[in-house]
Amino acid sequence: MVGLIGKKEGMTQFFLDEGDLVPVTLIKVEKNVIVNKKLIDKDGYNALVVGSVDKKEKKVIKSYKGQFPENVLPKKYLKEFRIDNPKEYEIGNEIGLEILNGINYVDVTGVSKGKGFQGVIKRHGFSGGPSSHGSKFHRQNGSTGQSAYPSRGFKGVKRAGRMGNDKVTSQSLKVVAVDEEKNLVMIKGCIPGIRKGIVYLRKAIKKK
Repeated sequence: MVGLIGKKEGMTQFFLDEGDLVPVTLIKVEKNVIVNKKLIDKDGYNALVVGSVDKKEKKVIKSYKGQFPENVLPKKYLKEFRIDNPKEYEIGNEIGLEILNGINYVDVTGVSKGKGFQGVIKRHGFSGGPSSHGSKFHRQNGSTGQSAYPSRGFKGVKRAGRMGNDKVTSQSLKVVAVDEEKNLVMIKGCIPGIRKGIVYLRKAIKKK
């Protein structure tokens, strides 16, 4: 299934028909436009390049504008989705929330919130040392390397460093409701990213 480019609007609550109250994330999906097609004969794989949100013409350079056909305005956001049947779609066609009809679960990809440089307690959940006076070991990570041999630290050891601002995919999230008039889809639970951040929706690959 071809995916959609959306924007995270925030979180709210929603009452189900059974009366249960569930937390939902609102994602606004403007009409996406098919910008290009990748075919297995030419490119080695099948995919569609989808664009969303028109870009201001004065901000479009020629090298960027060249990848858009004449009947498609340059888009601010582009995403490539691999599909099995790209020949069923035409360049310039618009797609929207109608492709979610009959789909109960989706995978949502976004960029997680950046938290800057963090220590091992916040970044990796270390417990830290004694809090008593005089221990001199409170929030440090402790020994991370060797001395004489091999005289270096190993890759992958949990240390302090930059936290967040990574590509994250939340899988098998339930679609609670779809409002095609307001271009909104309600997803149960939370999704990665800041408010107004760009996210990508696809049919769930692990749950039917």
